[in-house]
Amino acid sequence: MSTNRRGATFMVLAMAAFACEDTLVKSATQLVPAATVMTGFGLLGMALFAAMAWLRRERVLPAGGLSRGLSIRSAMELCGRLFYSLALAFADLGATSAILQATPLVVVGGAVWVFGERVGWRRWTAIGIGFLGVLLVLRPSGQGVDMAALFAVLGMLGFAGRDLATRAAPLTVTNAQLGVLGMGVLALAGLVVQGASGAVPVLPGPGAALRILGAALFGVGAYSALTVAMRSGEVSVVTPFRYTRLVFALILAVLVFGERPDPSMLLGSALIVGSGLFTLARSRR
Repeated sequence: MSTNRRGATFMVLAMAAFACEDTLVKSATQLVPAATVMTGFGLLGMALFAAMAWLRRERVLPAGGLSRGLSIRSAMELCGRLFYSLALAFADLGATSAILQATPLVVVGGAVWVFGERVGWRRWTAIGIGFLGVLLVLRPSGQGVDMAALFAVLGMLGFAGRDLATRAAPLTVTNAQLGVLGMGVLALAGLVVQGASGAVPVLPGPGAALRILGAALFGVGAYSALTVAMRSGEVSVVTPFRYTRLVFALILAVLVFGERPDPSMLLGSALIVGSGLFTLARSRR
């Protein structure tokens, strides 16, 4: 029980730190362009993860270079971080975080196609209910859906692809090396957005720079806490606490940005989290 409590505690701390990271990123995009935030955040994150690898006496980059699995993972992470960062910049924090919670459902469905895993009708039903929750969060109307919120869907699909590709990555690749690669593609995503927009690059002022630095520190801290959590206790006990990220995100969205989640979004969030917990329970059985 002590190891389970330790794992759950670190998982909750990791999710709180991730929510703080998202809040600081979104706050920074209100001061400087999203491309500047993405590039700065990525470069700072790379430096912090590289320092972590150096302190552990590990190589900063994988010894064998980018294998096919790592290349696919990096491409999926590029997609995930690019669109999720754009969602944080232009969509509500609460809605963006709620849609992100559907990632495990996509991973379960994708494992059937990629790895040939078997999924029964109950889990397929739960996956369908989870996607219904995503639609409720998107709130489609006669005028279509919020295009900014669609960035969150694309980001969620990218992160799901990254998680699937992680299983194909060599086991010799350390967590710090994966962090360096992940932050590297985020910096690359910022340069892609900068080039596509044609805007003149700007240096962030003190306020924006502090927010970007804080986001990088919270991100690395969250990643470290998540690693401790997944190495403590039973996975089936610790993993459900991932969904506390949505709770922290909704609280910060209200307190920092003055967002007011409506009943449709709250119901959709409940469907996403509930279907995810059910899918996890069925996977355990």
